[in-house]
Amino acid sequence: MSEPFLGEIRAFAFPFPMRGWALCDGSILQIAQHQALYSILGATYGGNGVTTFALPDLRGRVPVHTGNGITLGQAGGEEAHVLSIGEMPPHTHVAKPLSTSGSIGKAEANVWAMTNVQAFAAAPNATMRGDALGAAGGSQPHNNMQPYQVLNYCIAIQGIYPSRN
Repeated sequence: MSEPFLGEIRAFAFPFPMRGWALCDGSILQIAQHQALYSILGATYGGNGVTTFALPDLRGRVPVHTGNGITLGQAGGEEAHVLSIGEMPPHTHVAKPLSTSGSIGKAEANVWAMTNVQAFAAAPNATMRGDALGAAGGSQPHNNMQPYQVLNYCIAIQGIYPSRN
């Protein structure tokens, strides 16, 4: 393998960083011990920028190129998301009652109806009570991740200093 550029990030299929590399796990490094790397990264990924700086943290993240309002070092997205009503498009639910004949009489518990409405025949344009159907999903988060394959992303902490042109 040729000598990497300082700050270069590569994906590896083995579970450890090689000599001269560090995991992209958000580790905090001392500027005094890694001055050349700090001169490239700065405090873009964290640290106080005076005595410390952080490596990029790609654990559970997908690298994305800068542009369209996304800046270097920015992190976003979420692994699980609770869907709100405002995120759902308008839609309808169809209630399918029994198609067998019934008898006229007093409606017992667990009937979809509004109080004080006497509909003893088909009512095609009737509106049910708003709470007649419960919300689906139980307000629990759902998985929000694309299919993935886990690799170790590592950053070169030793290597050739990259030229700017």
